[in-house]
Amino acid sequence: MIEAELKARVQDRAALLAQLETLAKGRSEVYRDTYYDTAAGELAGRDAELRVRTVEGASGTARTVLTYKSAAVDAASGSKPEHETRVEDAAAVHAVVQGLGYRPVIAFTKHCKNYHVVVRGRRMLATVVQVPEIGDGATFIEVETMTEDEGLDDALADVRELLADLGIGDADLTRELYTDAVRAHRDAG
Repeated sequence: MIEAELKARVQDRAALLAQLETLAKGRSEVYRDTYYDTAAGELAGRDAELRVRTVEGASGTARTVLTYKSAAVDAASGSKPEHETRVEDAAAVHAVVQGLGYRPVIAFTKHCKNYHVVVRGRRMLATVVQVPEIGDGATFIEVETMTEDEGLDDALADVRELLADLGIGDADLTRELYTDAVRAHRDAG
């Protein structure tokens, strides 16, 4: 499956959240992401990602997922094939990944509000994101849906439609990576 996803910078966070609340009930969560690679950077060299994410809900509940994304299949959006599975024990999965020769290359926290919506019959996840460590107060929105390879163009059109309905235009879209922004902030500090 391919994660058809677009990300944009948000100009008016409060207005966006109000619009999203008319579509679905939002769920606040904190993501603790650790990205892994080989010492030689083999995954980054082929535009792939290996991530362990622990998601903490407002009620104190937590779940952990292991995600592998291979190289982008659409250069404009950056959409990638994604394979993800829930794991029972966060410490154990970190140990397994490291035991396989991968090392943590960056870890950071994202504050997210997730909205599960349906647009044109397609299930989507709209996530409003802030990364406190970046320090510029920027807010992003990511809208994603899963699709087969042959349906990518249609899926991205549906994602664009939702973004447009939320007042997010093509000029707001970005391919900025949180990992790069966090690295830049750390290097500047």
